[in-house]
Amino acid sequence: MKIPKRIANTLINALKGGVVPRIGLPYITVGRDREINALLHDVEIISDGGASFRFISGKYGSGKSFLLQTMRNYVMDKNFVVVDADLSPERRLQGTRGQGLATYKELIQNMSTKTRPEGGALPLVLDRWINGIQSDVIAQSGLDIHDPEFSRRVEQRIFTVINSLNELVHGFDFAKLLSIYYRAFIEGDDEKKFQVIKWFRGEYLTKTEAKTELGVNVIITDEDWYEYIKLFATFLKNAGYSGMLILIDELVNIYKIPNSITRQYNYEKILTMYNDTLQGKARYLGIILCGTPQCIEDTRRGVYSYEALRSRLAQGRFSSEDTRDLLAPIIRLSPLTNEEMLILVEKLSEIHASLFGYERSITQEDLMNFIRIEYSRIGSDSLITPREIIRDFIELLDILYQNPTLDVVHLLKSDGFSYAKTPLQEQEQDTLGDFAEFEI
Repeated sequence: MKIPKRIANTLINALKGGVVPRIGLPYITVGRDREINALLHDVEIISDGGASFRFISGKYGSGKSFLLQTMRNYVMDKNFVVVDADLSPERRLQGTRGQGLATYKELIQNMSTKTRPEGGALPLVLDRWINGIQSDVIAQSGLDIHDPEFSRRVEQRIFTVINSLNELVHGFDFAKLLSIYYRAFIEGDDEKKFQVIKWFRGEYLTKTEAKTELGVNVIITDEDWYEYIKLFATFLKNAGYSGMLILIDELVNIYKIPNSITRQYNYEKILTMYNDTLQGKARYLGIILCGTPQCIEDTRRGVYSYEALRSRLAQGRFSSEDTRDLLAPIIRLSPLTNEEMLILVEKLSEIHASLFGYERSITQEDLMNFIRIEYSRIGSDSLITPREIIRDFIELLDILYQNPTLDVVHLLKSDGFSYAKTPLQEQEQDTLGDFAEFEI
C-alpha cells in the first residue's frame, strides 16, 4: 500500500488513541456502503437547492464519528463547505449563558473547504468569492482591472449576490457586513476585514462594540445563530460552492443536561432545524447529528422525550435489523461483519508495516485468529465495537514490531489477550471451521 508517512502516522496514532483521524480515511474505509450511499443521496439534493436532516445512531465506538469524517472528506471534494462541532457542557444548541453561541463559534471556526480542510476557511471563502467575481468579469469582458467599467461590473455582480440575501431573516444585516468586507477588500483595509470576520464568527459581545467598529447595531446571539447558518448556506451557493454541510457530534451531552426544561429547549431547536430542512425553509444545507441509541430513543431524557420529535422520528412498522430503511431520518449503524473487520485489520497491518519500514510478517491466518478471539469474548455480540478491536490490533502490531522475536501465535493465545472466555467458548474456538462460516 502506497501511503505517505505523514498520513500513515496520523492514522495509526489516532486510531490507537481511540479517535477518528481527519485525513487518510479512504485508506481504511471498510463497510458502511449502504449508509454512505444514503447520505450521498442527500448531498445531491442539497446541491440542487434542497436541504436534508439526519441522525446517525450508534453506540460508543461503533463508527459514528468515522462515518461523519468520511462524509466530510467526500463532500469537500464535491466543492461543499463543511462546518463541524462536538457538543459539550459548554456547547449546546440552545442556552441562556452563551452555550448555543459557543456551538456556532465552533462551527464557524471549523469551517473547511477542499483547499483549507483543517478549518479556519472563512477569510479564504470571502476572498475567493470576490476574486472569483473579478476573474469572471475579466474573462467575459476582457476589461483591464484599472478600467472604471471593470470596477462597476464587479460591484454590480457583488451586490447582486448581496441583495439576494435581503429577503431572508437577518439577511439585511448579513448583506451589510458582506458589503463592508468588499469595500475593505478593495481598499486593502485589513483591520476592517478582520472586524467583519470577527462579527461573522460571533465574537462581538455587545451591540455597542459592533456599532462602534462596524456601524451595525446587531450581533449574533444564542437565540438567532441558526438563522445565520441558513444565511451562510445561501451565500456560499451564490459564492460558487455546492452547498453547506453541518456535522454535530456528541448529542449525548444534551441527554446529560440535568434540567428537563433546558433539555426541552435544546430539543425544540432540533425540531426547528428538522422542520426547516424538510419543509423547504432552508436551502443548500445539510445537517447530521450523531448520538447513541439511548440519547435519541430514551423517552424520559432523550430526543424521544420531546413528543413532536418522537412522532416524526420513530421507526415504522416495516423496518427491522434485516430490512433497515436508510432513507429514514435516523440511520442506525449495525455492527461491522467479521469479514469487514478482517479486511480492516489487514489494511492496518499494511499501513503499520509501511510506516515503520518492515516486511509484514503477520499472516492471513494470524489475522483470522485475532478476529476470532476478539469475537469470542463474553458479551462481544453486544458490547465489542470496532474501536476496541482496532486499538487491540494496533497494540499487537506495536508489540510485534518492538519485539521481533515474539511468536504471533503464542501472543494471540496468551492469557493476557484471550481473557474472559468460558471453557465452552474455548472448545468452540478450537473447533471453528472455515472463517467465512464464523458468525458474529
